[in-house]
Amino acid sequence: MKKLWSWIWRIVGALLLLLLLYQLWIFAHIAWWVKNNPSTSSFMDQRLLMMQNKHPDAELRHQWVPYAKISNNLKRALIASEDAKFVDHEGFDWEGIQKAYEKNMKKGKIVAGGSTISQQLAKNLFLSTKRTPWRKAEEVLITIMLEQMMTKQRIFEIYLNVIEWGNGVFGAEAAARYYYRVSSTQLSATQAAKLAAMVPNPRYYDQHREARGMLRKADIILRRMNFAEIP
Repeated sequence: MKKLWSWIWRIVGALLLLLLLYQLWIFAHIAWWVKNNPSTSSFMDQRLLMMQNKHPDAELRHQWVPYAKISNNLKRALIASEDAKFVDHEGFDWEGIQKAYEKNMKKGKIVAGGSTISQQLAKNLFLSTKRTPWRKAEEVLITIMLEQMMTKQRIFEIYLNVIEWGNGVFGAEAAARYYYRVSSTQLSATQAAKLAAMVPNPRYYDQHREARGMLRKADIILRRMNFAEIP
């Protein structure tokens, strides 16, 4: 019996060591990205693999652009749409989470998220698309690391450059050129509002660009943009 418990504790210790090493690996990446730009993300890699399973020559549309060269219209639109309290919270919008929970309970299914821009970035950079308790716990830890190690502007800059905006379309520059044939610095308020409205379901809206729900949301975002505070 003692030998059995000894092996159990060894296995537990090994698992804890692996977990610690994984957290240190994430920490090292975030520390590097404080000053250096990530060339890809976990979500981008997953999408590319899925695309290449169907079309081996498939490539992502992605081009990094500095924060200053991205239209303030798009920045305001995303803040208004995804995370109105971004500049004020420390990674989590507890009021938004509560509202999302109540809405989901009322509908009997998940219809609202409540994730902040920092949480979305944590998922995109490191995690899989599977919904598991482990992934949610890891998302919380990564979000805390991002908020403690990076400025709000840096978090937002990376977010703007890695989020999905269509089938294989990632980042503000690729999206602006793909949908409007302009650079991300030239996006108008109306164009920016439409791009922000696409974020929750970008591949669907890529194929349904005049969807009523998306256009309705874009109008709401457009009205809210003047009140959005950007870092």
